[in-house]
Amino acid sequence: MTHEELEVILKQVEEQNKNGNYEDVEQLCYDVLESLVEGEELSLRSRILRFFADSLFRRGRSSDALPIAEESLSSAEQVEDKQEVANSMNLLGIVHSDLDDFTCAIEYFTKALAVNEGIGNKADAAVVNGNIGNVHNIMGDYPRAFEYFAKALAAHEELGNKADATNVTGNIGIVHYNMRDYSRALEYFAKVLTAFEELGKKAAAALANGNIGHVYNNMADYPRALEYYAKALVAFEELGMKADAVTITGGIGGVHYSMGDYTRAMEYFASTLGAFEKLGMRIDAARVTGNIGSAYANKEFDGYDAAMAEKILLKSLAMIEEIGAKRHAYEVHKNLAVLYEQQKRWKKHSFHFKKYHEIYLEVQSEEATQKAQLMEHRRKVEEASRDRQIKLARFQEQEKILHNILPSKIAERMVAGEKTIADSYQSVSVLFADIVGFTKLSQRITPEELVAGLDSIFNTFDHLSDKYGCEKIKTIGDCYMVVSGLPDPAEDHAIRLGSLALEMIDAIQELPSMVEDVKVNMRIGLHSGSVVAGIIGKNKYAYDLWGDAVNTASRMESHGEPGKIHVSEEFMRALSLSSPTSTMSPMSLHFQERGEMEIKGKGMMKTYFLEKANE
Repeated sequence: MTHEELEVILKQVEEQNKNGNYEDVEQLCYDVLESLVEGEELSLRSRILRFFADSLFRRGRSSDALPIAEESLSSAEQVEDKQEVANSMNLLGIVHSDLDDFTCAIEYFTKALAVNEGIGNKADAAVVNGNIGNVHNIMGDYPRAFEYFAKALAAHEELGNKADATNVTGNIGIVHYNMRDYSRALEYFAKVLTAFEELGKKAAAALANGNIGHVYNNMADYPRALEYYAKALVAFEELGMKADAVTITGGIGGVHYSMGDYTRAMEYFASTLGAFEKLGMRIDAARVTGNIGSAYANKEFDGYDAAMAEKILLKSLAMIEEIGAKRHAYEVHKNLAVLYEQQKRWKKHSFHFKKYHEIYLEVQSEEATQKAQLMEHRRKVEEASRDRQIKLARFQEQEKILHNILPSKIAERMVAGEKTIADSYQSVSVLFADIVGFTKLSQRITPEELVAGLDSIFNTFDHLSDKYGCEKIKTIGDCYMVVSGLPDPAEDHAIRLGSLALEMIDAIQELPSMVEDVKVNMRIGLHSGSVVAGIIGKNKYAYDLWGDAVNTASRMESHGEPGKIHVSEEFMRALSLSSPTSTMSPMSLHFQERGEMEIKGKGMMKTYFLEKANE
């Protein structure tokens, strides 16, 4: 089999593994390994072996996965593939943890972490830190669990790995659950459930539902516990996640026990115990064994048998002590103490009661509580910081939009909190421009062409308005309105606006036609006088002008001629009074007298056409 063929198969293996088709993964891996000669393609061989071992682990066959994972590591070490070495070490840590060999698990995780940090792989280093935290959590060392989870969470958030960060958040919730801080555990699990549902991670969402069920079970809210257990169980069965489905079944048994339905609870405990033993899940098997022992010690149970209870509880304790899972040990010691108290076997009662308190205090330590509180404080500080950043970003975006639709100084006044903005200006110049024959023109082109054409024209006018220090007020259909001399007063407002109008006439001739062989033309009207300017609207702000000067400028435009700039005598007078320090000279402009004419709403007015002096 060629190297290229192996790469193709490896991609298939990765895809099947990602989709959870573990039996297909194993078959593909087996076929490849059968075709490889010993010592051939060691780097690819290591990856194939790792996927093979990982699929076995995920199907509850960690004992079978262990030697294959070790062979994967050996192959990677022979070719000095550091990344593959780290990956294989991490998998060995996971397998040893599943086999309850926590010392070896920590050893492999620590080595994997060192290699990943050495090659600068921050993402995988974060994953390994999370795995170390999980082991410490299982062992009941909550301070160390919080320590490693904090490192993992910070790294995932920095890298933007939302799914991995959510996984760690869920694990932190599990620590709070183990510490019996149920309200905080619920807060974490609810957050995780929402995140995984948004990400479309069905398996992870099912785990979150199961964890919420565990919390409600311990809070004695049995209807809600069964509700969440049911959601989780349906999902696990659909996804073929046998081990997780069995865990939920055991939780349902616990609910029936707490509700006093001991017969049904024992049925669940018996079925889950057999499944856990078959899957090699020793901790869960030990825990369910303890549940069965507690049932036999319960006098309300029809099958009450103190001798059987003692035998089974001691067996559960031995299993737990062999594994080293302290957080389960103190519960069994407590149940044994209660049993011996019933029998008045005070020496044994005293021993187990003392053990219960010693281990409980060790696991539920003050240090763990302090670290939990510290992590919670940091989380709230970080969330508050993120909220502030989001609000700041939104505010900045809103401010940016505000500056786009309003003059900058007006926008700044609004941002500063000014509620009512209404200003009077004694001398400004107002321009109205209108496309000639726009209605007929619009009927000959598509809506998209119409919008694109207007956008091109008005963007050009906006640029010219900025060039001459004028302020665009608004566009209404094909009409464009500009003012000069506000909000910053300018003595040369008339010459600014006159120069702008002349350049607008030139610019419109140079723009591409909206309709073939039809040149766009404009009428422009100018007038000078006093106006009132201000903000109207509550949700949709608009900066607008009012006054006779606005109406007269509009009349100049409507009574004008295509391709010409029609102005009032007041505008001509304002231009002649322009500041001598202006960078633009009135001498460059020329007024062609039009004579007196009837202006609607104004009566007889003497008006002019504004032209360039050389024309």
